[in-house]
Amino acid sequence: MRAFALSIVLAGCAVSNTPPDVGLASLALTRVAPDTIVPATEIHIEGASFVDETWGQSAIHFTGGGQDFALAARFVDDGHLVASVDPSWIHQHGDLDFDGDATVEVLSAVDQQLYTSAPLHVTLHFRESLLPTATVAPGGVVFVNDAIALTGGGLLLGGPEGQTVAKVSGCFTPDGDSVCTAVASQTITVTPDDPLARDKGSFPFAPEIAGIHPGTFTGTIQLENRLATGERTHGATQDRAFTLTLPAVFHISPTAASLGQYVFVDGGGFVGGEAGAVTELHLVGQFQKTGASAVPVDLILIPQFVSGRVARYVMSTDDAIGQALDLRKDTGTFSGTVTPIIDWKNDSETGTSAPFSLAIAPVKQVVWLEFTPSYVESLRLYGLRAVDREIRARILEVVRAAYPAVNIDFRTEAPTDFALFSTVEITGPDPNGQGLFGYDNSPGKDVGNVRLYDQLGGVNAQTQEDGSPGYGGVFVESLMGFSLHPAIGDSVGGADPEFDAIFDPLRPDGGTPVRADDLSDGVITISGTSECPSQDRAIQIACAVRVMGNLLGGTIAHETGHSLGLANPYGDGYHDAGDAPDRLMDAGGDRPFSERAELDGAGPGVFCTDEYSYLREILPTSAPADTSARPSCN
Repeated sequence: MRAFALSIVLAGCAVSNTPPDVGLASLALTRVAPDTIVPATEIHIEGASFVDETWGQSAIHFTGGGQDFALAARFVDDGHLVASVDPSWIHQHGDLDFDGDATVEVLSAVDQQLYTSAPLHVTLHFRESLLPTATVAPGGVVFVNDAIALTGGGLLLGGPEGQTVAKVSGCFTPDGDSVCTAVASQTITVTPDDPLARDKGSFPFAPEIAGIHPGTFTGTIQLENRLATGERTHGATQDRAFTLTLPAVFHISPTAASLGQYVFVDGGGFVGGEAGAVTELHLVGQFQKTGASAVPVDLILIPQFVSGRVARYVMSTDDAIGQALDLRKDTGTFSGTVTPIIDWKNDSETGTSAPFSLAIAPVKQVVWLEFTPSYVESLRLYGLRAVDREIRARILEVVRAAYPAVNIDFRTEAPTDFALFSTVEITGPDPNGQGLFGYDNSPGKDVGNVRLYDQLGGVNAQTQEDGSPGYGGVFVESLMGFSLHPAIGDSVGGADPEFDAIFDPLRPDGGTPVRADDLSDGVITISGTSECPSQDRAIQIACAVRVMGNLLGGTIAHETGHSLGLANPYGDGYHDAGDAPDRLMDAGGDRPFSERAELDGAGPGVFCTDEYSYLREILPTSAPADTSARPSCN
């Protein structure tokens, strides 16, 4: 590890006339965790402006208290690195306490220079073994699969370093009985509350311990650390007693859900996640369909097991609710009682009933905009890597504005509240090698938006069967084709000198890329492009951010339109016929740079009249329709 650090330092001494690597100008280190490290621990490194192996070789360097060593670090994303600790190194050095500075060092593949973050003071403890010292929570009333809390220290984090387990032994007395019958000893995996902290965790009071019926368990719990080296260490034996109670439902959220959305059921005593373990929800009451009379309801739903306290049900066309209703068209409200029933290894227990109410909401299309690492790095071509955050913000504004009063939700984080959602990958180069700005590689025209889960990204073999490109997404490097002197690839037929006027001042092949000192006072936000292009540095950056956001946002809106069944949803073809100004679903060659960039009074691109009506039909909302002028679809 020491040799690795020296090799980076020596390589970094080379003299280069290449402009500095703008991708590393904002290199920063903000956190190193965990603070106690055992053989095979993966150290997680948080910061900013990290690069993958294509762009640089990374390490984390520790100096202080007479100690100097380093670890090779592998790229996760631009804010995270991981360094693995070789068990032989810890064995060689023994227990070691470090108190000093940590820095991230990157040998750039662009200019062969060494870039170093500002130091971060850290205190780390390297240990050959680790004793579990956590205390088990006091006994009391629990549900099946309740999390039994552990507080103290010495917990293993799982993964390569090993696992902490709880060894549980004792006897069980069923309610109404006086005999405590011995039960088989169980070994249950412990999960840390924080994947990078060893002081708190829990294990489930699994049905293997005492079954699923009400009663009292009396016994002992001992924590054991099973390190990757094969060594096992044991904590003290702790006496505990727990009283098992009936499963119950406390709360259902949200109160209204649409097709493909999760309904979370909070309660206790849920089982699942293994063969022979199922939780059922028995709904009894009525359904008041919008515009119709109430009808009685008696349904059994099978939710997904999340934990002993949480289950989640997906609004689906395939189960009891989906068979009773048309979830794409019907709305209304279920009301009545819900009763949990748990089945485990040919045994069953019915819990207590609770009142519930759940509304069926109109169909919503959730779209996750997944910005990949190659997208971030490709912004280098335009000198804009340092303003990635501002570009993403503008992209969101553009795509949301393209779908006014349509029940669609664009997000930049992976959804956790919907099982069915579309994904649009924003990436760097076009993997099809055709210089496409974007491509919807989902199979066939999804008229009516039946799927809800299109993946515009990666490769889809089905779309290649007729010779069509297989890779989908939106490709930032291809936009360079609008330049009259592209840094990569060739100019497209619609290459425009205004593109160069906007981006040339910032491009690394002739201008000055955005650097950290450009951002000391933040990035100016402009409401339009009337000031673009500009001779003022701050306005140049603002113009480039807005235009890049317009280009990418418009392309995302266009490709998302394809995934929803546009254009010509009930006819042939995938684009509008002919050419009309500012029509979003026109073919690529009919959408000039000025319109895409929203320059010189052109743009933004909008859906034509019939397309907008179609979107409102398949993704209805109570909001009034947008009354802005729209071009004809003919």
